[in-house]
Amino acid sequence: MERYVCIHGHFYQPPRENAWLETVELQDSAYPYHDWNKRITAECYAPNSVARILDNQSRIVQLVNNYAKISFNFGPTLLQWLETQEPEVYQAILAADRQSMRNFSGHGSAIAQPYNHAILPLANRRDRRTQILWGIRDFELRFKRRPEGMWLPETAVDLETLQNLAEEGIHFTILAPHQAARVRRTGARLWQDVTGAKIDPTRPYAQQLPSGKTIALFFYDGPIARAVAFEGLLSRGEHFANRLVGAFSDKPTWPQLVHIATDGESYGHHHRFGDMALAYALHHIESNHLARLTNYGEYLDRHAPTQQVEIIEKTSWSCFHGIDRWWSNCGCNTGGRADWNQEWRTPLRNALDWLRDSLTGPFETRGRTFFRDPWAARNDYIDVTYDRTLAAIENLFARHAIGPLDAGARTTALKLLELQRHAMLMYTSCGWFFDDLSGIETVQIIQYAARVVQLSQQLFGESPESQLVQKLSLAKSNVMDRGDGRQIYNELVRTAMVDWERIGAHYAVRSLFESYPDEAAIYCYRAEREDYQFFNAGTARLAVGRVKLTSEITRESSLVSFGVLHMGDHNVNGGVKEFMADEVYQNLLDELVGPFSHIDFAEVIRGMDRHFGESNYSLRSLFREEQRTVLDRVLAAALEQTETLYRQIYEQRSPVMRYLTDLHIPLPKAFKAAAEFVLNGNLRRALRDEDIDPERVIALLEAAKIEGVILDTATLEYAYRQNLERLADYLAKTPTEIPLRQLDQAANLLTTLPFPVNLWRVQNIYYALLQTVYPTMQTRKTNGEVPAQQWVSYFEGLGQKLAIKIPA
Repeated sequence: MERYVCIHGHFYQPPRENAWLETVELQDSAYPYHDWNKRITAECYAPNSVARILDNQSRIVQLVNNYAKISFNFGPTLLQWLETQEPEVYQAILAADRQSMRNFSGHGSAIAQPYNHAILPLANRRDRRTQILWGIRDFELRFKRRPEGMWLPETAVDLETLQNLAEEGIHFTILAPHQAARVRRTGARLWQDVTGAKIDPTRPYAQQLPSGKTIALFFYDGPIARAVAFEGLLSRGEHFANRLVGAFSDKPTWPQLVHIATDGESYGHHHRFGDMALAYALHHIESNHLARLTNYGEYLDRHAPTQQVEIIEKTSWSCFHGIDRWWSNCGCNTGGRADWNQEWRTPLRNALDWLRDSLTGPFETRGRTFFRDPWAARNDYIDVTYDRTLAAIENLFARHAIGPLDAGARTTALKLLELQRHAMLMYTSCGWFFDDLSGIETVQIIQYAARVVQLSQQLFGESPESQLVQKLSLAKSNVMDRGDGRQIYNELVRTAMVDWERIGAHYAVRSLFESYPDEAAIYCYRAEREDYQFFNAGTARLAVGRVKLTSEITRESSLVSFGVLHMGDHNVNGGVKEFMADEVYQNLLDELVGPFSHIDFAEVIRGMDRHFGESNYSLRSLFREEQRTVLDRVLAAALEQTETLYRQIYEQRSPVMRYLTDLHIPLPKAFKAAAEFVLNGNLRRALRDEDIDPERVIALLEAAKIEGVILDTATLEYAYRQNLERLADYLAKTPTEIPLRQLDQAANLLTTLPFPVNLWRVQNIYYALLQTVYPTMQTRKTNGEVPAQQWVSYFEGLGQKLAIKIPA
């Protein structure tokens, strides 16, 4: 009897990009990482691309790419982010699919996913088809092949969705066992009821579709998947492997497939070291010949379905009530607050449905002035979202435009398609999944809706904003301070909106603190300087200029003029205006520069008021990233003074603090605050120092221990890790004795620090050198070369500190 094992990982994050800037902004809740994508990549996506297999002494003996041995899907919007922000991980994912084709008889392990994880049974027919087409096309562009299978968001399914998959050439999808209604042997008349997850998950099934087509369905092993996700099965790789192999039965005579599907984030993000448990389980099963590893494409090719199935429509893997979690207060939530409700889900979906439907007619009417078929153009717009070059845009218009379009018409046509893109992004499932209307995922989809509103006003002349906000007001937040959807829209969404003045204000204010080249990128905009004049007077600064701004998305441009004054600290005052005539701009220069040279800041501000009117901008006008950077710079002097005061308190009172600690008397809060501020600051600087002094670090740690200081372990670990990675990168580029000795010395602290350190990148670099440079140095050592002997000695010592086994 043939035995197969397949593990599927659904790797997904909702699109987090600012709807106007096309970038993921700083998210403080992900600290110490920049944002949640960065954090989850560090904890899951990256570790699974270079996973560790350990020996019985917890030493690394092998690094493997888990993706090459499992079945997986990555959300298209997540892959788009990985491509630009984490290119090494992105390339490892693509390489794993190529490797899996060699492992699994030409069948790649990657499968596709609808574009932005909308719940397809709740989508209208056009959106459902576009979601599927975009998911397939994005897959083709990245993996350079057609997908055999497609993951359904939340495994939400109905017959029409399966019909759409089959029409686009998708051979299979994966469902939860409770989504099956009944089965029968192919050719038989009688059906067997399998509701309540009673279906045999060890074989594939064929679902007959209304069109006469069929699609293969795999129903994963529910108990094992739950154990992975919620019951700690990933605590040990051997237990994981045994649980998988233990699911085989000796009774059947047909080939058995034991397979599970879980969130890919289980392997490292939800469960620390889950990536290692996965790697070890796969290694254990394969090396001990307990079963054959496979993926769904290969298994289906070898063993076609011999059973038919009928699904239970409008069901999913994460809602007990079907698909109600994404439109109603069904009772499904994350379990954080028993006193909360999710009544907000229904008015939120109703509001977005109204917005989408109200713009269908205007889109079609305006779209036909540019495209032969506006909806066909939308379906092919994925090529442009993948590649924003002029060539890709030209190709789209060549296929779909009714004729040659001038620059203005092209911009309008692109805006129409962008409106549709954001109208789909606003249906990302995470907007309804969690517990409150004010959650970051829900605010994100409302932001996409706001971008639809803005584009609608620009394209059709009338804004649907007031009606949308009225409908959103029916959605009530559980958080008292957030009120309802109207308040959330006004406070968290409207404030994020971007127009030409806002981009110009950002450019102007930032230019006071960091100079721009003549041509610069500002997120998804290009800034071309036409004039810029900068003046200093003590600590005060004045900038006056004109800049042409161009959207890389719609190719629309605007010429803005600005004047901005910095009077020290956080005091910034400025104005921005579009299309200022040359003589008016010259008058602006005269009216601002003269008073500024005489230190008459009040007159400078009055001059800006005359020219810019209500257009008034400050540090608040900076986008979040640069706002934090500039404020750090502005506050640096004040923080330095504060640290000096704390340091004086600490140094003067340190003997008393230690005396109180010896007597087990709690330190006064003021003393404790001073000690924590100073010692954590000293440790952070010591761990960041290019030439780390281990003795100083140890002394500071001892002082912190004696005085009962709570260490800021997240910040300290991050500082030390970055330093180790800097030294490791240097060693990778220059694998000589000096950088090796520096890294070895810095690594001496690993056994001393009272917190674990993420050594993932350092170990990867070391392992690569172990495979490439080390054998050569060993040979030279054997030949009696003294420098090589010293290098090998340091290298092997470093390997012990990094817990990597050196082959005999």
